[in-house]
Amino acid sequence: MATMMNDNAAGNDADIRAQVSDEEWAVRVDLAAAYRLVAHYGWDDLIFTHLSARVPGPEHHFLINPYDMMFEEITASSLVKIDTEGQPVIPTTHPVNPAGFTIHSALHMNCEDAHAVMHLHTPDGQAVSAMSEGLLEHTQTGMIARHDIAYHDYEGIATDLEERERLVEDMGDKHAMILRNHGTLAIGRTVAECFLRLYFIERACTAQVRMLSAGRENLNNPPQGTPEKVSQQSAAPGMNAVANILAWPALLRKLDRLDPSFRN
Repeated sequence: MATMMNDNAAGNDADIRAQVSDEEWAVRVDLAAAYRLVAHYGWDDLIFTHLSARVPGPEHHFLINPYDMMFEEITASSLVKIDTEGQPVIPTTHPVNPAGFTIHSALHMNCEDAHAVMHLHTPDGQAVSAMSEGLLEHTQTGMIARHDIAYHDYEGIATDLEERERLVEDMGDKHAMILRNHGTLAIGRTVAECFLRLYFIERACTAQVRMLSAGRENLNNPPQGTPEKVSQQSAAPGMNAVANILAWPALLRKLDRLDPSFRN
């Protein structure tokens, strides 16, 4: 189980770059960028929630946030590399969130496209997760996100490792999930794909909370067949190209203007 790490750790944030491959470092930079972007957009929840990424290679190691750091503090070096048992691969003094280990290890280990996994507790995401209808298709963003959404019923704070099997089963072949009464989650083959998917989910949830202030009976339903058309227009191949080639480089440039220390 992932709890406190070795207080006498020989490794430290400053020398991580020398201990990892170029491929792993690139993933670390992208994941650190995602943490900073979550903080920038106001999606963070103090030190809670978690984003993770699989380390390239056959070992099934993955990177996750140090539990004692705010998202705007996280850097490529400070990310904690753990194995499938939640144990640190490189010695560290940082703890890891046990609930983060449960949710993320389940998907990294069992979903082919889950190279990156991101989970949030935003107020709007939580609000939609508590709605019986789930995510509605009354906005363009809702239509983009809704066709790829799975649902998982709340089982309490995710510290029970047995829940992993049910998470994977509920995810099926989808790439996003609404954790009922809890929050939102997305997976992707890259950090870029995962972040853009999560962005659309969160935007859709915010729009839904606002539009429901008019009352469910006052909403304008999209024309018949339009949600299906949008789902085809926003299918994975095209959306993934937008994420990796267009949106993510632009987001990295934004972060470099704001504070490039995530690269450290």
